[in-house]
Amino acid sequence: MANHIRHFAVQADDVERARRFYEAAFGWRFEAWGPPGFYLIHTGEGTDQGLQGALQQRQVALSGGGMRGFECTIGVDDLDAAIARVNLYGGKILSDPFEIPGVGRLAFFEDAEANRVGIMQYDPACPG
Repeated sequence: MANHIRHFAVQADDVERARRFYEAAFGWRFEAWGPPGFYLIHTGEGTDQGLQGALQQRQVALSGGGMRGFECTIGVDDLDAAIARVNLYGGKILSDPFEIPGVGRLAFFEDAEANRVGIMQYDPACPG
């Protein structure tokens, strides 16, 4: 597997307002999944499925340090090796790896510019 972006997450103060915006502005489709206020985003259709995303409640209120923008997840073949490379080249691991059943193992890191990024070793049975 190449190290492609396979997932993004839109952080929102008002999840329903954000959902209505992206539906209207871009035609994205939303599927309620997991905890309340969490949606899978379908950006494509037919043979062009687009990039899978999520819409979720912002975890830290914007006060200068909260998440702004989209959070991307890089798909990797070996999560432990990717974590070692992040540490080796000046990144900082922000979370221990954790399992999302049916999807894969995920961890978050901060790159050399303090950007938060996900890295996931996807379950081979996971679509996308």
